[in-house]
Amino acid sequence: HGKVATVDDRFSLREAVAIKDGKILATGTSAGMLKLKGPRTEVVDLGGRLVIPGLMDSHVHPTGAAMTEFAHPIPDMESIADVLAYLRGRAQVVPEGEWISLSQVFITRLREQRYPTRSELDSVAPKHPVIYSTGPDASLNSLAMQLSGIDRNFKVTDGGSGFAERDPKTGEPTGILRNCSRFVKVKSSAKSASDAEQSARLKHLFADYNSVGITGICDRNASVGSIERYRKLRDAGELTVRVSCSQGVGSLGKLETITDSIRAVAKNPLHTERDDWLRIIGIKMFLDGGMLTGSAYMRQPWGVSQIYAITDPAYRGVLFIPKERLVPMVRAALESGLQFTAHSVGDGAVHLLLEVYDQLAKEGLPVRQTRASVTHSNFMSREAVERAARLGVVLDIQPAWLYLDTRTLVKQFGYDRLRYFQPLRSIFAAGGVVGGGSDHMQKIGSLRSTNPYNPFLGLQTAITRRAKWYEGQLHPEEALSREQALRFYTINNAKLLFKEDRTGSLEPGKLADLVVLDTDILTCPEDKIAATQVLRTYLGGKQVYSQSAK
Repeated sequence: HGKVATVDDRFSLREAVAIKDGKILATGTSAGMLKLKGPRTEVVDLGGRLVIPGLMDSHVHPTGAAMTEFAHPIPDMESIADVLAYLRGRAQVVPEGEWISLSQVFITRLREQRYPTRSELDSVAPKHPVIYSTGPDASLNSLAMQLSGIDRNFKVTDGGSGFAERDPKTGEPTGILRNCSRFVKVKSSAKSASDAEQSARLKHLFADYNSVGITGICDRNASVGSIERYRKLRDAGELTVRVSCSQGVGSLGKLETITDSIRAVAKNPLHTERDDWLRIIGIKMFLDGGMLTGSAYMRQPWGVSQIYAITDPAYRGVLFIPKERLVPMVRAALESGLQFTAHSVGDGAVHLLLEVYDQLAKEGLPVRQTRASVTHSNFMSREAVERAARLGVVLDIQPAWLYLDTRTLVKQFGYDRLRYFQPLRSIFAAGGVVGGGSDHMQKIGSLRSTNPYNPFLGLQTAITRRAKWYEGQLHPEEALSREQALRFYTINNAKLLFKEDRTGSLEPGKLADLVVLDTDILTCPEDKIAATQVLRTYLGGKQVYSQSAK
């Protein structure tokens, strides 16, 4: 007595679904499915509720996110005042001289749309070294700069890119670092967690994923340690999500060492053996900086910016891997049968990676077969959309960024330059494959997390193109239909993760990963989709979440 969205090729709608031995036996009418009932069959009357395939998040960082608030809670911050209040509070409990760190509170999401200044950081914690970091970029107070040796003579010396911003009048560093946070000599004073505590928090996070209908994820920069933690949970029968991994591989150092590391990943049994619970699908690198930090690599200059403290009118962002080094890295992955993906935010980085894929495809390497990927792929162009589709390159895009950052991006670049920002409808129209993720980085809680992992917020954003603190829609011509949006988080993600023959739709023979909702997201008002509640989540036919059990 339900509405079952199978998300098969025809997007068939059924009344009921039958499950046996953890797999979908059949879908059809209520009467037809009840004929399959045996003496021990559990029958669930859906009462008209919508059932969808288990949702997948193609981009999360679970092990780090789960531990964010292990030492102490971190409040939500929407202004510089919030940031300074938090740092002031930490300075009162952290012993003098010890480091205070705050990470991934992005300036694009603060009302003031800027970094806290060196003097502001000094004012709340003059006797503590302070780092406010947003990935590879950071703002430091005076003591942190002194301890890290960052002065007017500072230069990048490790072969990587990046720079310390300087006051144009005095030549002194301002405290803002671009792709240089690796040079900050941070010493953590946070209490360490035991192996058991880390596993417990990870299981707690996975349970929260289940509570919003997530049954499959991809760790898009998995460390060796993270993969081992997933393996232990799998072996103990304690995973409640199916985990795919893009293992992180660094791009600095001797090229031969890097390519050897890539090939070694391909020999791991977690890659070579098919497993429905845990699998390494490929590797992840970082090609450029971020749009949240003013360092994404663009085809055209960013433009002088007070928001991002950009003073050079020719500045195009930061490219981490030059093409001559990128080509052999990608080649090693493709030859090894690994999915290569790289953090590529700006259109300059996206075009470069697609250019490399195109070159290697012409050499006969398996770009399409390994489902070579572009991670983030926020800033695109019509040419990039068409080239990705032609090559069979899959895209991993996070609507939460559109929801949280449109206000700042329009202010920085103007509306017209964002024509191909997350161009989801164009990608579908071109025949490309794009999957939805969140880039969940910190905190447990689907809406309070840094980059919210609530998929219903993602669905609503992809359908409406409406954003926080922004009037109107961002290029509504790129909005997805509801059917497309549901595919985006189900079968398309299954294709990104090499699982479409096992999950992503409710078809006979596939794993019984499914979700019962309190709202019909196919017909309800658009602005009600994000408020959808999950009533029950099933993984392999086993109930892993029930709202009534909360």
